[in-house]
Amino acid sequence: MIVVTLVINLLKKYNKEEFHLRHAFTVEGVMKYFAKEKEYDEEFWGLVGLLHDVDFEQYPEEHCKKAPELLREINASEEMIHAICSHGYGICSEVKPEHEMEKILFAVDELTGLIWATAKMRPSKSTKDMEVSSLKKKFKDKKFAAGCSRETIKQGAEQLGWELNELFEKTILAMRNCEDEVEEEIENLEL
Repeated sequence: MIVVTLVINLLKKYNKEEFHLRHAFTVEGVMKYFAKEKEYDEEFWGLVGLLHDVDFEQYPEEHCKKAPELLREINASEEMIHAICSHGYGICSEVKPEHEMEKILFAVDELTGLIWATAKMRPSKSTKDMEVSSLKKKFKDKKFAAGCSRETIKQGAEQLGWELNELFEKTILAMRNCEDEVEEEIENLEL
């Protein structure tokens, strides 16, 4: 198994902006939450979530194509590389999400960004008091967090066989569950 210190060092080597690091830690927490709920390997799912955008900040034009090379720096398994590359399926990658973990990563990647943007608009600046109805309003407003692809989120829910509301609710709960930990990680980072 990969040592977490190596993973964090790799992440920080290719990601300097707080926004990207926050997103990485958020997706890590969300993936761990789903793994625990489904009784899968929380550590592995978390590492996939943490590194899913490892190449995005420095190589946006090669996103999901440069990742295998960077991931090999830490001797990442082919399973991890496939999972990470599959989250860009149909957007920047031809690697199709096959396993439940990969489908969840595909579904929550864009959605976590939309949820975080929605949370920042709330008086609490938190997901802890967010309702699905608030998220649905922001989801319908195409101008709000326009960089978060609604089509990708819908496609992710379809791949999982979930209604959109179910994906929204579960992902809000997952983000609520890891919000304090993400804040702590960001505070402890030496940028």
